[in-house]
Amino acid sequence: MGTLGGAGLAAAAGRARTVGMEGERLASQGRSSGLPAGGATGESAGVDAPLPGSSGSSALLQAEVLDLDEDEDDLEVFSKDASLMDMNSFSPMMPTSPLSMINQIKFEDEPDLKDLFITVDEPESHVTTIETFITYRIITKTSRGEFDSSEFEVRRRYQDFLWLKGKLEEAHPTLIIPPLPEKFIVKGMVERFNDDFIETRRKALQKFLNRIADHPTLTFNEDFKVFLTAQAWELSSHKKQGPGLLSRMGQTVRAVALSMRGVKSRPEEFMEMNNFIEIFSQKINLIDKISQRIYKEQREYSDEMREYGPIHILWSASEEDLVDTLKGVASCIDKCCKATEKRMSGLSEALLPVVHEYVLYSEMLMGVMKRRDQTQAELDSKVEALMYKKADTDLLTEEIGKLEDKVECANNALKADWERWKHNMQNDIKSAFTDMAEENIHYYEQIICGERVMDALRL
Repeated sequence: MGTLGGAGLAAAAGRARTVGMEGERLASQGRSSGLPAGGATGESAGVDAPLPGSSGSSALLQAEVLDLDEDEDDLEVFSKDASLMDMNSFSPMMPTSPLSMINQIKFEDEPDLKDLFITVDEPESHVTTIETFITYRIITKTSRGEFDSSEFEVRRRYQDFLWLKGKLEEAHPTLIIPPLPEKFIVKGMVERFNDDFIETRRKALQKFLNRIADHPTLTFNEDFKVFLTAQAWELSSHKKQGPGLLSRMGQTVRAVALSMRGVKSRPEEFMEMNNFIEIFSQKINLIDKISQRIYKEQREYSDEMREYGPIHILWSASEEDLVDTLKGVASCIDKCCKATEKRMSGLSEALLPVVHEYVLYSEMLMGVMKRRDQTQAELDSKVEALMYKKADTDLLTEEIGKLEDKVECANNALKADWERWKHNMQNDIKSAFTDMAEENIHYYEQIICGERVMDALRL
């Protein structure tokens, strides 16, 4: 077992011994004073208190939940993570090692026991007679017991990431899978295989893998483990496993038929969820377009302003009385150019990627809702067939029971992951806009200083 896991287990054991000794001491005091073991009220500690994650804590993002004391906050984290692991029955892979299980618990006054670290770097171009593509080096460092080693290094291309995303959606149809960057960038923005495009994609692919690694359920998916550890030929062999082409075509046809049929009565909570997704999609797409337009205008402004500095320097050579003034203006223009470049860098690194990622998230959410509706539509069709006795009733009754369990698991998994996603979304967007606001403040402070210098030169 790795160092992180050993330290976590040791801390857990020590904390358990401390709690046990403290409980024994309190119990003895209670017996000596004639009080019940639960305290003065005669109630058992924690029996009647609602646990986080129950019906009493449906709004996880409300202030009263965020203002819990340390003990309650620890219970909130444990309950939320555990609910995700328990609710999703679509994945056959569950954490089995003590280290994997202990990773789901956050103890008081202890840092997060993160045990999976992924880096995507060193893009490499490959040119063949058929195609040209880029591969990326993926380095994985872990202390999990289910991995054969503590460090792995593999190379993957974009198609491999697409395969992983598809396998995660197949195994966890109602969990919110992190989005991948688009295969092709918007026409006119940058050229394909341009250095900027490759670097932007590298960052997006790294975020994709780390979001999966941080997810309490997806992180233990077997295909994710294979993706991180298998060599190229092993991954190719693993991809060939699973249902054949005809089976996949049959599943696709059935999914299309169910989507055309629709859902008769979607639960109210999922109606609200769907409405939120539609409004969120409209607003985040609008923000994305405005941000891209601002960046483009700032780029044009910077390119134009950069030409004025050398012009003023040349002008000063022919105007002896204005040499100092013209050179001062050129210096101010240069400072403004640098401030604008820094502002644009902050915009392209802090705000644009976050906003565009959530544009892609909005599309993913629509797909998740569609798959949930397909599962319910399949159940509705079986119930309707049973009502009209269109087939063997015993067989239909058995299928309906299985589908009811499937729908319940799908709904519970989506509800738990939904709260987690909303919390992350609000934090990410808030952080991105806060960072951008700070960049703008610094930018305008430098611009104002430049204007004051210009005013002094005029005088």
